[in-house]
Amino acid sequence: MTDTPAAHDEGSATKQRLGALALGAIGVVYGDIGTSPLYTLREILSGKDMTVVSGTVLGVLSLIFWSLIVVVSLKYVTFIMRADNKGEGGIMALMALAQRSLAGSPRARWILAIIGIFGASLFYGDGVITPAMSVLSAMEGLEVAAPSLVPYVVPISLVILFVLFGMQRHGSAKVGAWFAPIMCIWFLVLAVMGSVQIVRHPEVLAALSPWYGIKFIFVHRQAALFAMGGVVLALTGAEALYSDMGHFGKRPIRLAWFCFVLPSLLLCYFGQGALLIHDPAALKNPFFLMLPASLLLPMVLLATMAAVIASQAVISGAFSMTREAMSLGYSPRMAIVHTSREQSGQIFVPWVNRMLLVLVIVAVLMFKSSGNLGAAYGIAVTGTMTMTTLLALVVARKMWRWSWPLLVLVGILLLAIDLSFFTANALKIAHGGWFPLVLGLGIFTMMTTWRRGRELVMREIKQSGLALAPFITNIAEHPPLRVPGTAIFLTANQNAVPHALLHNLKHNKVLHERNVLLTVEVLESPVAEAEERITITGKGGDFFGIELRFGFAEDPNIPLALTRCARSGLAFDMMDTTFFISRENIVPDVKRPGMVLWRDHLFAFLARNAMSATAFFQIPGNRLIELGALLEI
Repeated sequence: MTDTPAAHDEGSATKQRLGALALGAIGVVYGDIGTSPLYTLREILSGKDMTVVSGTVLGVLSLIFWSLIVVVSLKYVTFIMRADNKGEGGIMALMALAQRSLAGSPRARWILAIIGIFGASLFYGDGVITPAMSVLSAMEGLEVAAPSLVPYVVPISLVILFVLFGMQRHGSAKVGAWFAPIMCIWFLVLAVMGSVQIVRHPEVLAALSPWYGIKFIFVHRQAALFAMGGVVLALTGAEALYSDMGHFGKRPIRLAWFCFVLPSLLLCYFGQGALLIHDPAALKNPFFLMLPASLLLPMVLLATMAAVIASQAVISGAFSMTREAMSLGYSPRMAIVHTSREQSGQIFVPWVNRMLLVLVIVAVLMFKSSGNLGAAYGIAVTGTMTMTTLLALVVARKMWRWSWPLLVLVGILLLAIDLSFFTANALKIAHGGWFPLVLGLGIFTMMTTWRRGRELVMREIKQSGLALAPFITNIAEHPPLRVPGTAIFLTANQNAVPHALLHNLKHNKVLHERNVLLTVEVLESPVAEAEERITITGKGGDFFGIELRFGFAEDPNIPLALTRCARSGLAFDMMDTTFFISRENIVPDVKRPGMVLWRDHLFAFLARNAMSATAFFQIPGNRLIELGALLEI
């Protein structure tokens, strides 16, 4: 049986699309892990009690090889990427998926939330270290190419970082068009550089055997533990494979990894190892010393572009994670700027961009070299990896129905690896590992305080509200003066009278002809299904209740969503509609149960500086009336 021309064309189109997506994934997803060869082998072999001899080099290469196979290829590409939340990935999406699988257990959901928030907080720490580490390591190629420029490595790095963060407001769409070609050239160069050295010294391929890694661990013991902390540098960016799954899909990311990225990385690492076995003095910078002198400056330029791309991927990831955290209620509302009309994922968060820039500059000035930053790098990465594993195991048990023996076996294997890496990097806390930990703990405190504070605010609002049904009955018996139009009251409780409605009735002595209680709910799915987006209920008289639902990866646009209510018989004329909202003024009260006083003050500060709900929900200012309300927590 032969294929028809139509089927052949369809198959060709599918292959072309798959190839295009795989090419795009190379440019966006693999920037971070793709720049790891710049510094990984040098940092490991420059550690305490390490000597650059054949056995040591082969042992380290074996650890890098098997870590890439087990952690990236098996854990992330094969196992973790199965846990997609309607196509979306990343630790916040995974947390929401795991929580949905335990919908009937509030305590278990709270534990999962803590795990997810902690992992996300450490991701922000990684977002600070990655740009500093990548750019510094690329510019340190000048130490080999032009030693006279060594004093300018830090200043030039700072200029590049200022330009990089300054570009963010214009969006990465235009620059992103260059990402894939540049990264393809980068990986091809890595492969060629490594292959040349391997052909000269093929005995380095012996490191493919796990025996050399095992022998290295038993011979070096404590030094091997420090080396494991350095091996993590080869894995940085693995979380990006999962986080960017929603943009490219599983198949393109897997295709790009197994067919192109992984072989290129391994050839480069083994090429550096071959060079070091026969020239231990090359440890000064084995990556750049694989090249002839005439190609050093062009390689520094290419490495700088790759480092910028690696940094861009992490920065964009921080923007996306911030939007998800806001939607899920773990972060104060912030202004979000869409930089592309075609892709909703192309966003810019000014506040996050400013904070990242300040912290990255602090990191560069504090550590001054990629070698010093290497001690700070691994702790955040391994912490996020561990949290991701825990959440994925919950999904495997509750949603995929894995048997307990299989779950325990896979869990022990993955957690043993993650915790080994985390322990190895914990030894470096005093030498710089404290930096991303402090950042992560600060963000964790802010996110948990905001979440708990919002819960207390909702509790107070629900407890202090009047019951809606008797109120509507009373209005019918004693009707106030009515004015034309529709009033929409944003509320968290459909069964209570909104404060804004009471204040309007009390002070203005009027009620609109039609009154709508509007509640906005963010789901634990990235995109809401069409049938669950809107629920309309009649409350009696001229009162209606509307519940709007959005996915956590969507931008909640209330006016646009209300236009769809006409299909259900409740049409809105925006020029004849007024939105009412209560703006709570938070006052900490030590007598009320809830949070400790300093967290009450932190929440009040965050609430005062958060973006207003009306702006976040894109409600036009000329159709809005805000009424203040004092709220003690």
